[in-house]
Amino acid sequence: MYIDKPLRHFLDKLAGKSPEPGGGSVAALTGALGAALVSMVANLTLGKEKYKDVQPQVEALLKESEKLRVEMQDLIQKDTEAYGALSEVYKMPKNTDAEKTERTAKMQEALRKACQVPFEIGVKSLDVAKLARRAADIGNVAAVSDAGVAVLLAQACAQSSALNVKINVNSIKDEAYNKQTWTRMQDVLKEVAALEKAVMETTYKKMG
Repeated sequence: MYIDKPLRHFLDKLAGKSPEPGGGSVAALTGALGAALVSMVANLTLGKEKYKDVQPQVEALLKESEKLRVEMQDLIQKDTEAYGALSEVYKMPKNTDAEKTERTAKMQEALRKACQVPFEIGVKSLDVAKLARRAADIGNVAAVSDAGVAVLLAQACAQSSALNVKINVNSIKDEAYNKQTWTRMQDVLKEVAALEKAVMETTYKKMG
């Protein structure tokens, strides 16, 4: 698993000719970084006398951000596996009608899986953005810039996920699935964009 290896290994593989890891894995990593920053803000707020009135909320925030970070970390690997499986389907023979039929069926199945993972990453990017807003609102003001970076990462994660969803739905023949998936993804983008604006305003206001 990439998450268990040095960061340099991931970056070197990413920069190479291998089809994975790719944009979906990068989106998940970006989301994990955003969640980790929320955790940092929470940890820098816990136990501080100045923030004693919000300790229960901060504890809840930390619990949620750490859960989300683990989920995003897992999705780094899941995306590589989904795209790896899709790459294998492209190698299937297509010399006879039977081979073409089997390849097409496998391709649609693999495309659906390759789309579902970045879609899940995109949905979770909204959770990162929501947590970043809470971190900016109640977290240690000395770390409010980190809450700002967290929401920017959530935005990058959302946009990156959307690109990966879109390129896959363009090849999926299930129109109902495509419409439902892409409509939800667009809703996520709008919500994340609104949260980014709000968090950045709060961040700059608190920094003076």
